[in-house]
Amino acid sequence: MRTIALDYSGILRNINEKDIYEMIDSNRDMLSCILHCEGKDSDVLGWVDIDICANELLIREIEQKAAEIREKADVFLLIGVGGSNQGARAVIESMGDGKPEIIYAGNNLSPDYLNRVMNKIKGKSIYVNVIAKNFATLEPGIVFRVVRNYMEEVYGVEEAGKRIIATGSLNNSSLEILGKQKGYTLLPFPLDVGGRYSVLTAVGLLPIAVGGTDIREILAGAKDMKKTIQSAALHENPAVLYGAIRNVLLEKGYHIEILAYFEPLLYYFSKWWVQLFGESEGKDGKGIFPTACSFSEDLHSLGQYIQDGQKIIFETFLHLEDQGAAYTIPSGKEDVDGFAYIEGKDFTYLNEVAYEATVKAHSEGGIPCIVLNIPKLTPYYMGQLFYFFKYACYISGSILGINPFDQPGVEAYKNNMFKVLKPF
Repeated sequence: MRTIALDYSGILRNINEKDIYEMIDSNRDMLSCILHCEGKDSDVLGWVDIDICANELLIREIEQKAAEIREKADVFLLIGVGGSNQGARAVIESMGDGKPEIIYAGNNLSPDYLNRVMNKIKGKSIYVNVIAKNFATLEPGIVFRVVRNYMEEVYGVEEAGKRIIATGSLNNSSLEILGKQKGYTLLPFPLDVGGRYSVLTAVGLLPIAVGGTDIREILAGAKDMKKTIQSAALHENPAVLYGAIRNVLLEKGYHIEILAYFEPLLYYFSKWWVQLFGESEGKDGKGIFPTACSFSEDLHSLGQYIQDGQKIIFETFLHLEDQGAAYTIPSGKEDVDGFAYIEGKDFTYLNEVAYEATVKAHSEGGIPCIVLNIPKLTPYYMGQLFYFFKYACYISGSILGINPFDQPGVEAYKNNMFKVLKPF
């Protein structure tokens, strides 16, 4: 099977390849340690070895539980915030089959949203997966209390317990204690894996399986990408190159990165990507600001700024070589609408022309353009994408000189909330 391929030829009018190689060579010892999983970060690298964080026994347990949920549930309620649902949602919304209906909760504190969720699940057969590493985060914790009380009223405590899966740290956390008391299915949230790196653990794999996607294919793609990253020479290593390029561009004044795509199904993947890089690198007054654009729609809004605004932006394009679908434009008896010139052509062709025209225009306009060529949007290649970006983020953040695994800034708003909510 092929792997996704990095094409950075579109940035060489903005920076020299020599600059990239110098960035790599000046960090050679550190990069070698990263690629061999050696050094100070060993306690947060549980996501690197896929056969450990998603071993065969766990995969079978997840597949069995997912089959039960798909058979018996009308609605699967996924309660979690940030890394506890972003990765799974990226897969579910792009390639899930819609059976059962999956509803996301515990990712905000909106009373209107919660009322809508509770109204949707009334009278339906529901299963719940609550995901929280230490169960101290307010949004999923308090929403789970609401949902738990509702389920116990409807099903009784015992039956409700059979319908709840708790994914959390199995180190005597409050969620684990509650789950044992109530009879929940308990799945591990590995202690050595942070939320935004957790999609290929039970955190992401159960919801993905419930959504109807083959998790073994996702894991196979991730494993193949792991082999590529850990075996390639530094100057040819896609994750090393991407991490080095980002830092060179930052030094040149490009401090905003846009993840751009021409397939709307990648919307939630882009949200996962934004969290991965934003939470990993935005600290100590450093970091590239990550954002995303869905083209061609956003070409009619932000496209103007990208083309003619401040030259502080670079783009990483997710390019699907095979778009996986087709729709031919019909012919008309007369050219009333003025579009006869594209009769008989396919939307696949139009989308590809739009992609090529955009990269050309932005590149010629002074925007560095990186391209990740993806053979097709499948579970296998989604697994490759997840693993590639996680490793590249680890590399990029390390070159930047920050800790890519902590998130001290996230605690600021929580502390202010708790001062109000827990004043004594």
